[in-house]
Amino acid sequence: MPLTLYDYYRSSASYRVRIALNLKGLEHERIPVNLLEGEQKDDDYRALNPQGFVPMLDADGERLTQSLAIISWLEWKYPTPPLLPANPSLRSHVFALALTIAADIHPLNNLRVLKRLAVMGIDQAERDDWYRHWIVEGFDALEALAAPRAGTFLYGDTPSLADVCLVPQMFNARRFNVPLDAYPTLVRADASATALEPFAAAHPDRVAPAETTG
Repeated sequence: MPLTLYDYYRSSASYRVRIALNLKGLEHERIPVNLLEGEQKDDDYRALNPQGFVPMLDADGERLTQSLAIISWLEWKYPTPPLLPANPSLRSHVFALALTIAADIHPLNNLRVLKRLAVMGIDQAERDDWYRHWIVEGFDALEALAAPRAGTFLYGDTPSLADVCLVPQMFNARRFNVPLDAYPTLVRADASATALEPFAAAHPDRVAPAETTG
């Protein structure tokens, strides 16, 4: 089945889907949508995705949106390797770890929120402080939630949906100079994941347009 991913190289949500596609070993075409230049608001793109967000996965004409919904579809369609445990309680635990990032941290810090803060007259230093605040609050909870069942990765010793969400958020944390000493579980899981080629190949530096990398 032909797969086409509309994404932006530094979008956390797109980064998650790139990782999931790589972990599943699925070949796909990438079509960049430049969020900084507002390409997501173009009529042509909105005709495909009325929300005007990335990522969007075109699966042989079926257009899928929202990163966790896309990954859920991939999990059903291509179940090997699994990104969620089979046990319902453990599956819920991994989903909760993922949602702590995808639903609680990321929405407060995405580009449209930061742009809105700028329009409201909040200066860059205060916007950066806003960004760090929500990462720290989320990471405090995530460390406590993950630690009891963590192994090499955020849950156990194989990559899961939790790691797929964690790695992009750790990338953002480092971009904004968030201290990470208080999060040994998160740091260990991130190091384990980013050492794997499916994660490394999805890194923004590996997929960035040539003009952004010099």
